[in-house]
Amino acid sequence: MSSVILASIWVLVATVVAFLPMRWQVPPGIVLLVAAPVIIMMLGNEHGWMLALAGTAGFVSMFRKPLLHCWRKWRGVEL
Repeated sequence: MSSVILASIWVLVATVVAFLPMRWQVPPGIVLLVAAPVIIMMLGNEHGWMLALAGTAGFVSMFRKPLLHCWRKWRGVEL
């Protein structure tokens, strides 16, 4: 399956998850959080590092609060 098709499916699933109530967003959000770097690497391998860089910027922008929370938790900083 093409990485562009996988990325498109990821975007559609993320949109559906965003419509869910907040308490139901966590499990699918974790799956999306784990799947995104894999899809971005696939895009980078097929279409170049510039596209991977743009995908990484979008990923960090979308998941900035969960990533910041995990970063603080891993470093042992008071939440």
